[in-house]
Amino acid sequence: MKYNGFIFDFDGLLFDTEEVYYNNAQKVADAFRFPFDKAYYRRFIGLSDEELWDNYHRDFDPLGGAEKTNQFIRESYALTRAQFAKGEVPLKAGALELLKRLNARQLPCVIASSNNREAIDFLLQSKKLENFFTAIVSAEDVPLAKPDPAIVNEAIKRLAVPKEEVLMLEDSYNGVRAGAAAEIAVIMVPDLLPPTPEMKEKTLAIIPSLNDVGKFLFS
Repeated sequence: MKYNGFIFDFDGLLFDTEEVYYNNAQKVADAFRFPFDKAYYRRFIGLSDEELWDNYHRDFDPLGGAEKTNQFIRESYALTRAQFAKGEVPLKAGALELLKRLNARQLPCVIASSNNREAIDFLLQSKKLENFFTAIVSAEDVPLAKPDPAIVNEAIKRLAVPKEEVLMLEDSYNGVRAGAAAEIAVIMVPDLLPPTPEMKEKTLAIIPSLNDVGKFLFS
């Protein structure tokens, strides 16, 4: 295997969080009578919280004002935090097994996520995964979130592995775009977003699950 360093996305790749975020936002949006559905939510997968909120304000402020939009954000995130606190966010299939195989080979892994560091740390600790990663790069560490390559470039720096030996695992379009812009190999493991011709062009492979990524790498 030619890869000696691995970059992992977080939401939708390691943890099944995207469904959690969507379901809670949908509940609150329905109560507020905001025009919200899964197709709308999918448009923003991979963005930072700040970018997501800017889009919510653009679309929902005309319907009830900025404070109502802020209340929508607060209530949907409160529901999500409550689920996090109960440990109700499962790992994606094959995540632990793949991390164990990479760890056994002493291959460094770094998280590169547009999520905030608090959420990342909380979920890693809930599943006792902290020690599988040599570093974490979150939205707070860079000026721009994905699809800008800043998060990926910082992750490469922390891996201390030549760029051509780095492999990135992603589920979102913006994540794949960020990896491609950083000029590293990317495997897409789709979650809520199906592969597109653009994704096929920008990736080394599109693989249905992390279980299959392990087979791809080690067979």
